[in-house]
Amino acid sequence: MSASEPNPALGPLAALIGEWSGHGHGSYPTTEDFDYQETLTFSSTGKAFLVYNQKTVDARDGRALHAETGYLRSLGDGKVEMVIAQPTGVVEVDEGVVVHSGDAVEVKVASSHVAFSFTAKTVEAVERTLRLQDGVLSTTLAMAAVGVPLTHHLASQLRRIADRTDSR
Repeated sequence: MSASEPNPALGPLAALIGEWSGHGHGSYPTTEDFDYQETLTFSSTGKAFLVYNQKTVDARDGRALHAETGYLRSLGDGKVEMVIAQPTGVVEVDEGVVVHSGDAVEVKVASSHVAFSFTAKTVEAVERTLRLQDGVLSTTLAMAAVGVPLTHHLASQLRRIADRTDSR
């Protein structure tokens, strides 16, 4: 098996492989609401995990807002782990499940551990959902941070970006 071929152990997670882009909206009690453009990339190394990269830019002026990188790992029996590092000094270890039902694939994870550098804002918990159905990757993120209990923060609707090397 080559690095470009997904490992069969990925199971339904293999459907996420590719680059996804679209619109998102954010809100949180400590900030003003905002709109953003998001790009997510899931790539295969040939092992039983996907490499994850995310970046967002302001929908109005294109300035960079956020980025994160990590791994989404299949543990078998519908269980998954996600490890994410952010340039803000926050690191998440998330655990959860992947459910494949009909044409839908849904990944739901919640933080089992959150660590942060001494300059980072305090984050106590994170919950993420990725749902792929009918060609749309919907994402949501809730967090407990800076003294606010677990609250919805982000939601986006993304579509797969066509392979730029495809000349058809």
